[in-house]
Amino acid sequence: MSQVMGEHTADPCPRCTVEAVRPGSPMSVGGRDVVAHTCDHCAHTWSRPVETDVDVYDIVRVVLPHATLYGTVRQVRTDRIQVRGSGGGWLRWVERWRVIIY
Repeated sequence: MSQVMGEHTADPCPRCTVEAVRPGSPMSVGGRDVVAHTCDHCAHTWSRPVETDVDVYDIVRVVLPHATLYGTVRQVRTDRIQVRGSGGGWLRWVERWRVIIY
């Protein structure tokens, strides 16, 4: 499970496997929307595509600046997704690029 720990996520770097990855930032590469990541330990950079096939009831992970949330998709819009937490504890609209299908 990924968590945000201070200014880093708990996701390991694919090169050095150290958990020193900064939360990503959105950008376009070759006409595709991606999320760019950088490892603070080895300076490796990589990107992942923004999820385009998110559907209602998908289980997702949402990476926010100071937290990582897990929940179920309730609504999908072009640029944002509404996610509901387990047990209905919270309901939040988030930018699409922050969502990862879990």
